Amino acid sequence: MTQEEKKPNNDFFFEDIIKKTKTGITFPKELREALFNEDEETFFKIIVPNEKNKIVLEFLSEEEAKVQLEKVKERKPRTPKLVQVKKVEKKGVEKVGPNWGEYFVYDFKNQDKIQPILESAFYKFAETPINLEDAMGRIKYALVSFLTATKTENAKLYFAVIKLLIDVAERFNQPNLIDWIFDKIVPNIESKFLYEQALLELLEISLKIKRYEKAELFIFYILKNIDDYPRSELYNIFNSFNQLVKKIRYIERTEKIDILLKEKMLEYGSGIVDNDYKIQIVEFLEDLQYIELAYQLAKDIQKGLPPDSLKIETIRAIVKRLYVAPIENKPSSSINFDAVDEDEEEE
Repeated sequence: MTQEEKKPNNDFFFEDIIKKTKTGITFPKELREALFNEDEETFFKIIVPNEKNKIVLEFLSEEEAKVQLEKVKERKPRTPKLVQVKKVEKKGVEKVGPNWGEYFVYDFKNQDKIQPILESAFYKFAETPINLEDAMGRIKYALVSFLTATKTENAKLYFAVIKLLIDVAERFNQPNLIDWIFDKIVPNIESKFLYEQALLELLEISLKIKRYEKAELFIFYILKNIDDYPRSELYNIFNSFNQLVKKIRYIERTEKIDILLKEKMLEYGSGIVDNDYKIQIVEFLEDLQYIELAYQLAKDIQKGLPPDSLKIETIRAIVKRLYVAPIENKPSSSINFDAVDEDEEEE
């Protein structure tokens, strides 16, 4: 072996061989763990050259992604020419497949064993007419047959099934699955973090398909879960707020949801001392287009800062930005959680 052959390849951070499956391409686990933070959204720009010999993914920040998206929209869309391939079609099944990369967000012990069962259930949901009883039977079998003595492992399994069922609900027009998930799976999740993640998923799909009465119920439980953190765990509280804002910032909401969000965020904005967290509340309000409230809170923070504070320039820039932003003109009112509980019982 020559010296050149012995020389290690230091040109790449990561190198591996993967293949496309019928559900797509999945990043290797070790690469996902090295590059991606599961609590943050990741944006890419995808490029395929004319030679069609590579796929390039470039990391983008959220702001860069918005700018690039607008540029793409301005250009005439280029649709790649499809190569006609003879396919073997399953009887009565649409040409779709499970999105395993979306379902298996957190790896768990029996993942490999449960996947073929969930796959068979998915294709039962996809049949026309749908074989609902058979599909749900497989889901129920998966939920009870692969539990372990570890609560966290079970929570990850439950969350994977929830992600699959939400995808099924949206793709195959099965909105009643949302109720079944909330009634039959969510109460069994014994992980505060994954319980909240499950509720966030239910909230998002309910808003997308305009099941607003369910969305209002889920936002109530999410906010209650946030309140259950002790005030000494502000990091967890604000991480939960951050995840919530990311889920719903671009989706149409109801007035009741807006009221609950505004009041809860203002409660934390006025109830804590740390200015860094106060500023985060201002940014959350701004992201949700509650501009007037964000501006008022920012002004209050600015007035309360000592002259030598390091935050003066930061809050001054925020106040200036909010001052010229369009102000949302929605009514605000007071609402208490006891009243919400009574409304839900009547429903």
